[in-house]
Amino acid sequence: MIPYGRQDISQDDIDAVVAVLRSDFLTQGPSVPAFEGAVAGYCGAAHGVAVNSATSALHLACLALGVGPGDEVWTTPITFVASANCALYCGARVDFVDIDPRTYNMSVERLAEKLEGARETGRLPKVVIPVHLCGQPCDMAGIRELSRRYGFSVIEDASHAIGGGYRGERIGNCRYSDITVFSFHPVKIVTTAEGGMVLTNDDALAGRVRLLRSHGITRDAEAMTRTPDGPWYYQQVALGFNYRMTDLQAALGVSQMRRIDGFVARRHELARRYDTLLADLPVTTPWQHPDGHSGLHLYVIRLKLREIDRTRREVFEFLRAQGVGVNVHYIPVHTQPYYAGMGFKPGDFPEAMRYYEEAISLPMFPKLTEAEQDFVIGTLRRGVAK
Repeated sequence: MIPYGRQDISQDDIDAVVAVLRSDFLTQGPSVPAFEGAVAGYCGAAHGVAVNSATSALHLACLALGVGPGDEVWTTPITFVASANCALYCGARVDFVDIDPRTYNMSVERLAEKLEGARETGRLPKVVIPVHLCGQPCDMAGIRELSRRYGFSVIEDASHAIGGGYRGERIGNCRYSDITVFSFHPVKIVTTAEGGMVLTNDDALAGRVRLLRSHGITRDAEAMTRTPDGPWYYQQVALGFNYRMTDLQAALGVSQMRRIDGFVARRHELARRYDTLLADLPVTTPWQHPDGHSGLHLYVIRLKLREIDRTRREVFEFLRAQGVGVNVHYIPVHTQPYYAGMGFKPGDFPEAMRYYEEAISLPMFPKLTEAEQDFVIGTLRRGVAK
């Protein structure tokens, strides 16, 4: 089976992890700050705070921005559930903004319309979480302008997007957001096995995230409520979590970051080849907005179902049966039973539903060979044939 995504682990990666295994630190050692510095430096952000998953990073980002009961957080329905769940963890309400039909990201036009209506009803969001789906950046300048007008904070869910760019700068520099979040899951562009990171240019936000990722405990005497009993002393000053990243994971991340530009370049080579090979098939290939440079975590096609005698499910099952491990990214969050129980209905966000009914993710990872790619295309050709 050719998977839709696969990690690329080199001997250097293995050696980096083994070196940590032989060191004095398996967790809370020097590799974590080294990884934080590597990612923040690469992206051009002032601070990077490593955690054990992007879900944890989203949760801490919301908490650092003061999200709590009575607040609203808006995101896109076309994302993994974590982009919405993070607000619920804080006791806030969640709502969604429909997608742009070309980029599949949050539509700035729909966001502007929804904000104007929310201002009239007194239910403006505290935070908006745009998601860089497949690695393509959202219209962050447009979202930032709306954030200034309506007074909300912005968390970029860039779980798919490390290594990509927006308006000539790297995603993660937080020029248009308060916080950016990355994922390092095995199928992402670089991996730490599991892991995530919060990036920000705000000293106070970075300090709050660092505090909350480790039980809300500080060893800084200046942050304590009374004089320490001695050099061993620590205080819990907030209700935090055990969201720390290990040194083993961070060492893998440091090694992977040395190859990030090569990973993204190879993904673009494969995408250009897909574009050419798919040109005569009844599918819509990904469109790249000229302001962005996608990290290309995913390569999503949309089936032109009116030109195909099979349903999306039939095409999907045919590809899987032939050894092509396609997937669908994503089932609209508002249709999940948990969210349906809050009153959301499938028809609430029509563009998201149209996307979902047609989307299939083809295999996309740096070690995908041209022979494997030819097999994917040949199999798809048979799958959509009349």
